[in-house]
Amino acid sequence: MDTSQVLGVWWVFPVSMGIATIALASGISGALFFSPFFLLAVGLEPAQAIGAGLITELFGTSFGAFNYARQRVVDYKTVRFLLVAAVPAAVGGSFVAHRVEPSILQIVLGTALFVLAVVVLYHSTQKGNLPVAPAWDQSSGMTVIRARDGNTYSYRTCKRPIGITLAGIGAFLTGLMSAGLPETTTTQLMLRCHIPPRVAVATTIFVLTITVFFAAGVHALVAEPAWYVVVWSVPGVIVGAQIGPRLAGKVPEHIAERILATLFLAIGVLVIVMQALD
Repeated sequence: MDTSQVLGVWWVFPVSMGIATIALASGISGALFFSPFFLLAVGLEPAQAIGAGLITELFGTSFGAFNYARQRVVDYKTVRFLLVAAVPAAVGGSFVAHRVEPSILQIVLGTALFVLAVVVLYHSTQKGNLPVAPAWDQSSGMTVIRARDGNTYSYRTCKRPIGITLAGIGAFLTGLMSAGLPETTTTQLMLRCHIPPRVAVATTIFVLTITVFFAAGVHALVAEPAWYVVVWSVPGVIVGAQIGPRLAGKVPEHIAERILATLFLAIGVLVIVMQALD
């Protein structure tokens, strides 16, 4: 690792701090921003950018998960059953990522960002018009989460087979292109299961941390990561991880969703256009 090469990308630190703050405050995948950032701004190859994004995300989500656990807002029962599908699916997706042509992988990433933007915008505009019927498991009773700050969150336990399936699909996409698990999990916990946003985000971040650990490990074994970038991005996400959980829930949900959707749309289009012009 050349010193001049490392110093040449010092600006990755403040950008990583901002990305981690946004991701951990909203329960989305930080790698969803990191991979296009490493691809377009730093100039890494698609698979290398995805691997670096997952390794970076691992450090950010680890600190974020610790902070949420300290706040006592993680639903550990839900964590356990989601991981049953998430871990093996993420490992499979990580192996596939290194066996796909870089150009195809870049187009898949851009298209996924575009589709995600449309889905987020749709849910943001339709929440008040289309009530979602909660998928309750009548045999499982209530789940009660007592936070450290004195707040209590009580909700009916959701049906798990659907959640496991969605977690598996999202985790495979996370291993393949660094995004998918937190987006599908946070959405389903809040919209399908009616779990309070604070608990849904905390639970998702905890699941994501363990899943990304295995996915990043596969990427690191299959191809050498861009360590000269990671040495800046990791400290950035560690700082952001101290800020993000404290901001969770303070920005109105509909505003946060529309801002994120706009960013996804812009980045997705840019990724596709850059590949088309290459």
